Amino acid sequence: MEFSYIINKNTVRIFYLLFLMVVCLSCNDKSKNVFSTIIPASSTASKKKPELDLNKTKKKAQEALEFCKGKKMNTDICILIDMSLHSGVKRFIVWDFKENKISKKYLVGHGCGQNSWSRDDSKDNPDFSNEDGSHLSSLGKYKLGERGRSDWGINVKYLMHGLESTNSNALKRFIVFHSWNMMSDDDVFPEGSPEGWGCPTISNNSMLEIDPIIQKSEKPVLMWIYQ
Repeated sequence: MEFSYIINKNTVRIFYLLFLMVVCLSCNDKSKNVFSTIIPASSTASKKKPELDLNKTKKKAQEALEFCKGKKMNTDICILIDMSLHSGVKRFIVWDFKENKISKKYLVGHGCGQNSWSRDDSKDNPDFSNEDGSHLSSLGKYKLGERGRSDWGINVKYLMHGLESTNSNALKRFIVFHSWNMMSDDDVFPEGSPEGWGCPTISNNSMLEIDPIIQKSEKPVLMWIYQ
C-alpha cells in the first residue's frame, strides 16, 4: 500500500508539472499574438522623424539675400519654405539675415491637388503646379504684397506676387499667405499637416507672431518655396 501511494503521488506531481508547462507555452504564444497585433511590423513609430538640413538652408538664405539686394526687398529677414520636408515637421523658416540664423520655425500646409481637401494624403510627396484650378502649391520666389482680410484663421492674409515662371499665376489663382484653424503649433509627425488649395497656411498662433514682423517691414518680404 505504501509503495502504491508513493507511485500515485509521483504520478500526480508529473502530471501537474506537465500541466504547468502547457499553460506557460500557451500563454507565451498568446502574448506573442497580442504583441504583434498591437505593434505591427510596419508601425509608423519606426519611421525616423526628418530634420531640416541646415547647410541647405544656409545656402538658400545666402542666395535669397543676394536676390533681395538686387530687387530692393527686405534684407533683414526672409521666409524660406522647404517642401522637401514632411509636412508634419516645421519647414516654414523665418531667416534672420543680420544674425545669419533661423529666428522662427513653423508648420506649413501645401496644396491637396486631386486629393481630399483638409487631409494629409501627400504629406511626404507633394506635387506642384502653376495652373489655375490645380489646387496645388507653386514653387518659386514670391514678394509678399498687400495685407488684407481673410475668411480664414485670424482673418489676416498677404497677397503673394509670383516672381518666377513657376508661380506667375499666384494672384490669378488667389494664392495668399494666411493662417488656418486646423494647423497645429507643434510638429505632428508622422501625421501630416492638413492640405488646402495651394496657399501656404500656418497656425493662428504662428501668424500672430509673424504678422507684426511683416507689417513693420519698410520693404517687401521675400517668401521662397522650394524643394
